[in-house]
Amino acid sequence: MNIGRIVFTITAAMVIMQGAAVAATAYPERPVRLIVGFPPGGAADTLGRIAAQQLTDRLGQQVVVDNRGGAGGLIATEIAVKGDADGYTLLFSSIPHVINPHLRKVSYDPIKSFAPVVQFVAVPLMMAASPSFPATSVRELISYAKANPGKINYGSAGSGSSSHLALELFKAMAGVRMEHIPYKGTGPLVTDMLGGRIGLTIASAVPLSPQVKSGKLRGLAVTSPQRSAAFPELPAIAETVSGYEVINWFGIFAPAGSPAPAINRINAELNAALRGTALVKLLNSRGADAAGGSAADFARVVKADYAKWGKVVKESGARVD
Repeated sequence: MNIGRIVFTITAAMVIMQGAAVAATAYPERPVRLIVGFPPGGAADTLGRIAAQQLTDRLGQQVVVDNRGGAGGLIATEIAVKGDADGYTLLFSSIPHVINPHLRKVSYDPIKSFAPVVQFVAVPLMMAASPSFPATSVRELISYAKANPGKINYGSAGSGSSSHLALELFKAMAGVRMEHIPYKGTGPLVTDMLGGRIGLTIASAVPLSPQVKSGKLRGLAVTSPQRSAAFPELPAIAETVSGYEVINWFGIFAPAGSPAPAINRINAELNAALRGTALVKLLNSRGADAAGGSAADFARVVKADYAKWGKVVKESGARVD
């Protein structure tokens, strides 16, 4: 190779490196859109807005929440996958991201169509009962269910929801039989539990927590592998049913092919935010545990849960209405 070609090669490499550095420092140059797959007021919206505000403060550009509710997050996901892979279209999603493809036809691959950016929080579900329910602990529930097979009705937030599948997993691992009553969301389910029309559920801790703290419902346990910082007074189901674990994570995805500098910047800024005591306390007050970690860490969680819930859906015969 002659001297001129060597100089040209080195110069070109330096230009590419400088361009990458500029791209990394320049992002973002305009507002960022964060698509949330559930309507305002729910857990996904609440947590998504907290993440958006943290990023707005740290990026110096507005991160705008775009609520696109419907079909358990499916509508938002299909909008996001068609977005430009430029770092300015992001998706704030949760465990339905990996459950939906096992329940219905979708236009995306949950593993290949998205780049996981960062896991924001881990949200355990809560097992709760009405005050008149004939068990005050997980151990008593299992004993009662085995002595009265099929006589316990449990409610979920809907067929195929994480609430439903969490209970199907519990039934399989505990070796009990209970009857499923699906509701159209956690709100109607909680209303019927308060009225004594349904006795048991595993559902999002966010709407259950106020009712448990007020004594209107009885908290039995959480679904995290250990006790949750958000609910330290409640045991983990795994303390009775070894190996049981259900975590409803919430995190940020980008369309596959989005620039690495953008992904790295968002990951770094949210990880820095999650090291702050004030944010951790705020998340705990919403029933969530701070998560964080690398994009690769989040990718492993997504891949493992895709396989896990596919098996639960198949073995339980769960389907959407």
